[in-house]
Amino acid sequence: MNPKVQSLKAFLAGAGRVALVEVAGTKGSTPRETGAFMLVSGSATFGTIGGGQLEYMAIDKARQMLFSPLEGEMAAERPEGVVSEGTASASSTAAATPPGGFAATLPSRGRDIRATLDIALGPEIGQCCGGRVELLIRLVDPALEAKLVAAAEAEAAQLPHVYIFGGGHVGQALASTVALLPVHVVVVETRAEALEGMPEAVETKLTPMPEAIVRKAPAGSAFVVLTHDHALDFLIVAEALKRRDAAYVGMIGSRTKKATFRNWFLKSADGSEAEFARLVSPIGGDAIKDKRPQVIAALAAAEIMTALTTHAPSKARRGKAMAG
Repeated sequence: MNPKVQSLKAFLAGAGRVALVEVAGTKGSTPRETGAFMLVSGSATFGTIGGGQLEYMAIDKARQMLFSPLEGEMAAERPEGVVSEGTASASSTAAATPPGGFAATLPSRGRDIRATLDIALGPEIGQCCGGRVELLIRLVDPALEAKLVAAAEAEAAQLPHVYIFGGGHVGQALASTVALLPVHVVVVETRAEALEGMPEAVETKLTPMPEAIVRKAPAGSAFVVLTHDHALDFLIVAEALKRRDAAYVGMIGSRTKKATFRNWFLKSADGSEAEFARLVSPIGGDAIKDKRPQVIAALAAAEIMTALTTHAPSKARRGKAMAG
């Protein structure tokens, strides 16, 4: 199961009463896009709508709703340490969901409990984005909880795959860095010991033929090759360059290694100049002359994410997965 889906389920299971805060509409410059959301309980939050005073105001309003009496029910006690932060005009309404919000409404003991906040991101609240955000806040019932989990699972299933071939120092650093991004990370190795200590969010594959993994990868995948053996690097990269649907093909190494690969690829691997031109090597570029694994990982991660977003921009937008 995807780690983010696991975290969502764990939060919902242990949080008690929860409110959903969703960005229902935006104008101008805003911290997050339509469809971004966070969950608020009496003592914790999950996710973010952009931070700052905007988020504090949303949390305050959500907790007001959480601890207000419902249909004659006694108000729940406010947990110790929960304080109000910020104010905003808000109205409870049973109107249709604003554009960009969930199509379903939330029934709660026979009525729809929701609030909207229309917040200008200006100096009045200590933010200078200049835009405007409309927030929709609803109490989470079992039906909405199921919908949130289903949407998270659907989003996880659409995440682009990043295959890292090699679990050495740079491979370990790159896996740890890329695992923080909205991608599915797979580390492929021929050595079992090199897969030890990988982050929990990373899938691992032990195989004597790593190039075969390339053929089975989903369309739009990124392939990063940094094994302990240059000859093995060449085999994997050659296989990846045959994938016209690959979003990114990168190989660690020097300009000399790249030139050596080019000579072999064109003469012995039936490769073409057009295919070779798609190879990124060295990974992370060469503008920064720092070969520490963590630095290479940071630079390469940004490079990979840019390629994935350019290749399939629709998959990079959470609002698409959450709508409906």
